[in-house]
Amino acid sequence: MIESFNNRLKRKTKPKTEFPTEQSLDTFIGVQAMDYNDRYFNRIHKGFGQVRDTLESYFD
Repeated sequence: MIESFNNRLKRKTKPKTEFPTEQSLDTFIGVQAMDYNDRYFNRIHKGFGQVRDTLESYFD
């Protein structure tokens, strides 16, 4: 999951040569993270389906 997000972030930032401020970079990464979460929220990764209930109980 982390590598997938990192690869997506690299693809999105490649066309941009630089960001004008650090805040604009933070905003860009935040928007990309929220978009990634929205897109893959209900996706069950291999092995996580078996422990999903347990993991959800830790974060409730």
